[in-house]
Amino acid sequence: MELITSRRNPLVGRLRALHQAKGRREQGLLLLEGTHLLQEVVRLGLSPERVLATPAWMERHPELLASLGVPLQPVGDELLAAVATTDSPDGVVLTLPSANLPAASGRGAWVLALDQLQDPGNLGTLLRTALAAGVDELWLGGGADPWQPKVLRASAGAALALPIRREAERQGLLHQLEQARQAGHQVVATLVDSSRSIPYWDLDWTCPTVLLLGNEGSGLHPSLAALATHSVTIPHSAAVESLNVAVAAAPLLLERWRQQQRSAPGG
Repeated sequence: MELITSRRNPLVGRLRALHQAKGRREQGLLLLEGTHLLQEVVRLGLSPERVLATPAWMERHPELLASLGVPLQPVGDELLAAVATTDSPDGVVLTLPSANLPAASGRGAWVLALDQLQDPGNLGTLLRTALAAGVDELWLGGGADPWQPKVLRASAGAALALPIRREAERQGLLHQLEQARQAGHQVVATLVDSSRSIPYWDLDWTCPTVLLLGNEGSGLHPSLAALATHSVTIPHSAAVESLNVAVAAAPLLLERWRQQQRSAPGG
């Protein structure tokens, strides 16, 4: 294809609109930036709608170019910078139809549920940890958009592989949790107050479980906490009052994996 260099090209406006949730909804597309996310798209067998790359990037990645299932559009450095959300893009961006992503059924046996999580970096980190811990589905009650470029980068591609169900408001998440309880899931909430909870390693995580985590600042909303069937704590030094939500989630999510490996033959 012919090299596009002008920042006035209509393509720039269409892709910049994908920086915002409204543009992503209207076009049904996500904007992914960087070589690593393109590699993840190829590895997962997803089909990009469009790939834009600079000539210098194309020279450095001939094998990745050969694996693409769509034509690549060469663009100048200035045009790519106008489309990207990062200060120093590495030379490639792509668009991916949101319909290609895995959908959450609402019936996963191992679920991470997040209430009004606001920080895109925290959400991206949680997505990656959840995928590493074998989580079946992620349920969101409002908060940060999991398909915004910053979350996609922070998740290192996990947002493309993990089935996600995002409710616009907390009430939708409440309904999901009520249904999970009726289906026999244990709903586990974390509490700082150790007198009202047990150490997380004393819980049997191997049965159908929803792990429920709250907002970075205000924590878990009382209406959600009331639905918990179990409360756990992460014992730690009194030098700090509480842990960052993304940090706290890691031992909780991986405890199920540890218990499953321990009970497996030869574990």
